[in-house]
Amino acid sequence: MGALVTGAGRGLGARIAALLADRGHAVHVTDVDLDAATEVAARIGGGAFASALDVRDAAACDAAAAETIARTGSLDVWVNNAGLLVTGPVWEQTPDQRRLMVEVNTLGVMNGTISALGPMREAGRGHVVNVVSLAGLVAVPGEGVYAGSKHAALGFSLSAAADLRLAGVRGVDISCVCPDGIWTPMLHDKLDDAGAALSFSGVLLSVDQVTAAVGQVLDRPRPVTAVPRWRGAQVRVVDAFPRLGQHGLALGVRVGRRAQRRLRRQGVPTSAW
Repeated sequence: MGALVTGAGRGLGARIAALLADRGHAVHVTDVDLDAATEVAARIGGGAFASALDVRDAAACDAAAAETIARTGSLDVWVNNAGLLVTGPVWEQTPDQRRLMVEVNTLGVMNGTISALGPMREAGRGHVVNVVSLAGLVAVPGEGVYAGSKHAALGFSLSAAADLRLAGVRGVDISCVCPDGIWTPMLHDKLDDAGAALSFSGVLLSVDQVTAAVGQVLDRPRPVTAVPRWRGAQVRVVDAFPRLGQHGLALGVRVGRRAQRRLRRQGVPTSAW
């Protein structure tokens, strides 16, 4: 059984690759950093192999899918995990920063999903798992472009899943996992960043918790899974009442900034990632 994970050179992607290897998949570990991907593939074993992949390149995603099939015999799982976060008020972010986030977080998910769906539809089976974010479900002050890119990724994923069903394709699934803030190096790097405060206002998840959620949707596909579930319900209330929600989000920013100060005092628990 072949599987591919994007952005798998460290953090959550590396842990998802290990999960898939433990489940008997031969994992194609991909990342823009080939050395990091190679190290992960060597560590997880089970026939894992690595290649460099920039998810912004649709042809490269097609080639990665073909390589997975050539080396493993099938493409059963594709996990779009690669993502990028730049924080700050939307008017402070440069055109290049905006473009990069949209290209990685949105276009990358589109490219990976479409590259996977071709062989999966032909085989009549397969599962695309898109790691989106809770930011795909709610407005996020200080992360407006990031949230926009994640909303787009979620809308695309749900629409693609509907396309599959309308086309009569029943054996291929698309699941989105939308976690709250994950305690990975990406978030650790934002401890001094006031623009990232809302990411610290909820539940800081461990990589293992989010990986477990991915495992659950692999066993039982679901269109959208918020992690934790109650946070998904909470942010949907904010969406339903946007004017009131803006006041709640301001409170969340204050809570998040206090959490950032507390974590700086405590030091970084590197074992979490």
